[in-house]
Amino acid sequence: MSSAAQSPVPPPAAPPLTPPPADPHASSASDILTALDAQVATGLSAADATQRREHFGSNELASAPPVPIWRRALALVAEPLTYLLLAAIVVSVIAWAAEGMHGLPVDAIVIAAVIVLNTVIGLVQELKAADAVAALSQMTSPHATVTRDGRQMEIKAADLVPGDILHLGEGDAVPADARLVRVGHLMVAEAALTGESVPVEKSADEVARDAALGDRTCMVFSGTAVTQGSATAVVTGTGAATEIGKIADMISDAGEVETPLQKEMASVGRMLTIAVIAIALIVMVAAYLATDDHSLSSIVTVLLLGVSLAVAAVPEGLTAIVSMVLALGVWEMARSNAIVKKLDAVESLGSAGVVCTDKTGTLTQNRMTIERVVTADGDQAASDSAAAATLQLGALASNARLTPEGPLGDPTEAAFLLACADGPHTIPGWERMDELPFTSERKRMSVAVTGEAGEPLLIMKGAPDVVLARCSRIRTAGGDAPLDEAGRTGIEGEIARLAGDAYRTLAVAIREADGGRAWTTSGDLTEDAEQDLTFVGLAAMIDPPRPEAADAIAEAQHAGIRVIMITGDHPLTAGRIAEDLGINQPQVMTGAQVDALDDAEFADAVSGTSVFARVNPSHKLRIVRHLQESGTVVAMTGDGVNDAPALKRADIGVAMGITGTQVSHDAAAMILTDDNFASIITAVEKGRGIYRNLTKVLRYLLSSNMGEVLTVMGGVFLAGLLGLTQADGSVLLPLLATQILWVNLVTDSLPALALGLDPVDDSVMQDPPRRPGDRALNGPEWARILWTGFVMGALTLLALDVGLPGGLIDGSDDATTARTVAFTVLVVLQIVNALSVRHAHRSMAVGLFTNGKLWAALGITLGLQLLVLYVPLLNTAFSTVPLDGAHWLVVLGAAVVFLLIEEVRRLIVRMLRRR
Repeated sequence: MSSAAQSPVPPPAAPPLTPPPADPHASSASDILTALDAQVATGLSAADATQRREHFGSNELASAPPVPIWRRALALVAEPLTYLLLAAIVVSVIAWAAEGMHGLPVDAIVIAAVIVLNTVIGLVQELKAADAVAALSQMTSPHATVTRDGRQMEIKAADLVPGDILHLGEGDAVPADARLVRVGHLMVAEAALTGESVPVEKSADEVARDAALGDRTCMVFSGTAVTQGSATAVVTGTGAATEIGKIADMISDAGEVETPLQKEMASVGRMLTIAVIAIALIVMVAAYLATDDHSLSSIVTVLLLGVSLAVAAVPEGLTAIVSMVLALGVWEMARSNAIVKKLDAVESLGSAGVVCTDKTGTLTQNRMTIERVVTADGDQAASDSAAAATLQLGALASNARLTPEGPLGDPTEAAFLLACADGPHTIPGWERMDELPFTSERKRMSVAVTGEAGEPLLIMKGAPDVVLARCSRIRTAGGDAPLDEAGRTGIEGEIARLAGDAYRTLAVAIREADGGRAWTTSGDLTEDAEQDLTFVGLAAMIDPPRPEAADAIAEAQHAGIRVIMITGDHPLTAGRIAEDLGINQPQVMTGAQVDALDDAEFADAVSGTSVFARVNPSHKLRIVRHLQESGTVVAMTGDGVNDAPALKRADIGVAMGITGTQVSHDAAAMILTDDNFASIITAVEKGRGIYRNLTKVLRYLLSSNMGEVLTVMGGVFLAGLLGLTQADGSVLLPLLATQILWVNLVTDSLPALALGLDPVDDSVMQDPPRRPGDRALNGPEWARILWTGFVMGALTLLALDVGLPGGLIDGSDDATTARTVAFTVLVVLQIVNALSVRHAHRSMAVGLFTNGKLWAALGITLGLQLLVLYVPLLNTAFSTVPLDGAHWLVVLGAAVVFLLIEEVRRLIVRMLRRR
């Protein structure tokens, strides 16, 4: 036999796998089955399933690894101001070493402690955040029922592949995206994915290719849940190819934006870095050139001068104070039902110019409520006695039930129970004998009950047109009457009117048994009995607005904040709720309309539209991105998986705590514990107040440090004029590095923190939102900081000159005493400055005693300074001496002069503004 004949024949190559159709909702079920090479009766073979799993991958979402604590800490340290503090530590250690390493490097230790404190505060707030994609993975069903190799079996949901025949029943979580093949009265809750407020009725009929996600009734999607009925479907998407998988990709791609505060702090850090380096170099060079002594000791003195300037210019406590003020704001917001996960989010919310909000549960009560009942005698409120029969009979024909935790079952059925429970209507205790269930084909439900006198009754509830077609009589206040054509036309008109007002309507009818029929046992009731009914009434229901939402929206709009509703619900419902709540520009645009617009057209649409309905996650993301690109700080609310990408992308994402999914919680920066839009506006008000206080903190710290810098610079450049030049030609430093550090330590800590807790008046919500380009420290603010620093520096140097021999004013104190007076003057001026910065232009006397914490902080600061002056051990550590009465007169005189100068400046500004 030839070698060729002996060679084994290789097995035939497996046919290449074709990807599932891109739009399975637009093709018939049979076409999808053919495209996926799947059979309903036999399902996939085990070998075929294995091959597909190798090709398409597991039905799982990739989860990003958790961020280690050390990486989070590094991210918090990676800020310009922190870099500046680290540089100051290095310089301090070098100067300490040059001096012979006597004692401890106190400057470096204190600055390092500030950095550690700031990092710890940030970590405590951020460690609770979890990865959004990991939460998406947890939403998927752990098991699924499929047909494989001709038999039904349960497998791990992760093992599902495209082409699997999937079986769904009531209560099942949908484990993958699938095209329905057979449907048995299927209702699916899709609120977390689409925003639809009630379960969606499904069918196997194909829909338009451009149908919105919420309108693809022939599809079921991973992460949703079956509330009623059963179905057989063919899997079309697994893992990253599902709608949830696409959202996971959008979450990863959405990125995060810097908050206004982060941008402001980065800007201040860069400016301070440049200023510190420039000032230190200029002064050190000037000091070096001003003396003929270029020995190592002289060089060390010049280096120490540079360190003094660096310490003076850098507000070491700034980052820690900002973090603590934000943390205190977080705790305050928690008492107002807002849990903040990231510190910077507190201030961002106060900067918001647009709030994009979901509808269901946020603006509305997330509870279908019957508001109107239409009978033959007219339209009345649900609480009216004329509505009793419609509501009572509708409650009897319901499979929902009320529990202490809330209603269970179909929300529209529960609405009848709630209407009776909340109103004066008592549900009769009639016994149910039989039932014809609601189906998508029948669009009605009938139950057989025994009436109060034991008579058999049939009660029907369903779609108004279907129920009306089976009625021959109508119930009126005077009794039952024949339903003529005019009466039928009138009811049809009422149905159309209520639908136009965005109400969901159900009709209720009743019939007594006749001809010996009893319906007393199961199976007696048949569709033949569903005729010749008496029309009782129409129930009109809606998920109504929260009572406090309209006031909150009005307050937001008055504050210049635009409110945009973005929902997956029906356009009519969205428009109705927007009008009820008073949202400006309530015209509605749908997701399909958004898809048809180019970028320029979309920009025009967003600027003039405040209600978007039937949108999907990509639409929400596009709206948020456009608003941000147009220069607006955007707050975005949401509760579902579909909201997660936009929540992450927004400047401040706000998730709902009660109805929100874990995915939305993890993607957001803030969570509302009461799901209430009004709480958002309360948080905005608090955020604005926090920002206003942080501006005061920045103004205080920078102006105070500017006073220290100008004191040191003035002492060097004006040494001859002020009598600071010594006999050997060297320059006497006006303040020592340890004294400057002490000033920063006592004045940059408690007083600054207390300023961050300053009470905020109601005017904070009367100002328009800040634009992203607006700086907390603009040109006029920097001018005030420089002016305040100049006045403080001048008064400190003047106090020094008063004590020293020579100079402008010939004094008699030694250098240590004169420096101690100047040191104390600087501390007291910064105490007064803390009171000054509370108002930009109003008198310091306005609200002078409204912040008790500030007065306590200033008292502690003054007490600490007295310890430095009168405790011998601290005298040695800080090179100070006790001051007598004459010295204190100089200190108090400087404080009074500072007050007078500031009050005159404010008076001039107010007079100029009135012109």
